[in-house]
Amino acid sequence: MKLHLARNTKLLIAEDQVLAKSHMHYALEQLGFRNMDYVDRPSHALSALQEHTYDAIICSYNLRSEQGGYFLLEQLNESHILPLTSAFIFTSADTSADIVHAIIELQPDEFIAKPFSVNELDRRLSRVLARKKAFKNVYSFMDKQDYEKALAEVEYFLLQPENAEHFPLAMKIKGDLFLITERFQEAIPFFESIINIQDFSWAKMGIAKSFLALNELDDAEREIIQLAMRPDSALEAYDLLAKLQIKQSAFDDALECTTLACNISPQNIPRHQMAINLARITHDYESQFNSAKKVVRYARNSIYDKPDIYLTAARAGVDFAMTSEPEYINSVVKQTNEYLRQLKRAHPKAAVNDELTVIDARLHYLKDDTVKAQMLLSDFHTDHAQHHSTEALLDRAKALHEVGLKKESIAILDAISSRQNENADELNLMATYLKQEKEEKETITLSPKTLNNTAVAQYKRGNLEQSYTTFAQAFRVMPKNPSIALNYLQAIIRARKANAPMLSDTVAAINKCRETLETTTLSEDQNARYQSVKNILKNK
Repeated sequence: MKLHLARNTKLLIAEDQVLAKSHMHYALEQLGFRNMDYVDRPSHALSALQEHTYDAIICSYNLRSEQGGYFLLEQLNESHILPLTSAFIFTSADTSADIVHAIIELQPDEFIAKPFSVNELDRRLSRVLARKKAFKNVYSFMDKQDYEKALAEVEYFLLQPENAEHFPLAMKIKGDLFLITERFQEAIPFFESIINIQDFSWAKMGIAKSFLALNELDDAEREIIQLAMRPDSALEAYDLLAKLQIKQSAFDDALECTTLACNISPQNIPRHQMAINLARITHDYESQFNSAKKVVRYARNSIYDKPDIYLTAARAGVDFAMTSEPEYINSVVKQTNEYLRQLKRAHPKAAVNDELTVIDARLHYLKDDTVKAQMLLSDFHTDHAQHHSTEALLDRAKALHEVGLKKESIAILDAISSRQNENADELNLMATYLKQEKEEKETITLSPKTLNNTAVAQYKRGNLEQSYTTFAQAFRVMPKNPSIALNYLQAIIRARKANAPMLSDTVAAINKCRETLETTTLSEDQNARYQSVKNILKNK
């Protein structure tokens, strides 16, 4: 470490373990650092960063109080408190795969595994500080979001031979600026020129992102699949592939890719929330509930720990219970009630009485107490919609439809849809889901809970045409339910034999039913019935 660099550097150390703090202090003093502040909590680090400017923050990932180091950097990124001219360095004794992936996603300037030697700290810290100093002008313009000047500064930087050791990073920054400023046509040949020299994953990723932004989806898919095969880019590639699949309305595939990414790096809350939205569109209520539970698990004490995450988990639980096999309903309802209790413990002053009333009404409906459910839902008018969140209104629309108040349910969905023109996200998942919900609520009178029971009763009475139509509706809103898929297949076979009128998409429905049954663990009785059905279909 150059002594003048150490003496002129102001450091903030976030560490709460006494021995680790002592070792860090000794190592930094050995390297010549004198201007150091110490904190042991993320909230204290935030306060210090709001009051002072630091050249570097060295933070333990394993902070045991409050949010921990992960959520400190996440909050700094969210609030833009930490400028690009300052370095953020993680230290961690835990180097398991999910921790490393979580850290990489947050893009700190360096990651140092504990325990480390003085020489190791010297090497890593010197490199980071030298890099920040070299790119100070570029980062200053980027912090001000003056990307044109930042790009010009990078071009000038690349003309100076003395900067040669930093040229690879300068080229990456230039590529990032092309993407930020949406110069995708310029970006592609630039990234290709980089790859001709060295096969950097970031350059291949830049090509994939550019193709995706230009809606050249075949080219984008080709690049992304190659990146998914590389360990250093698989995570980001799954995210990009999910975006591509959403553009193609392949929501089941998008959910699969998002779930794979969630498994690789489970602390990323926005990705779990993406999985929830995709699961709703695909009617995968179990995946929706599982993703909502993971949000609560990983968001505790973070910037995401708000009443909404507990409400989302409870609502997902009700959705899942509403579409589950009877033997699983009590277990799911029990979990749902636990999230409501956690909400009250974590946010006792939250003003969520209206939201809790709707969930309570849906739980009463699940217990076949429709009168009580209707009573709980009666005190609401669509004029009040502006005072409620989209998710709260969606849940109320579902509840009203379940208890038979279809007109009122559609009115709320109309009120929500008018908001989406202003608030649609890039991928428009909410608009897609709202359109789907409205179409289903207008077409299907019965609730998911009632559909299957009604169809079975019709089937047993010999009302083939009615049961076939009702099973078709049930499978439309519960395509992952094996009992419904099996019942629907049997209804199709029986309706065909009786020459009853068939829906135009019957062949596609048969294939989708079989896909559900082939990817689910069936009971002994279900498996026997399915084998019989397969033999009949084979003969036909």
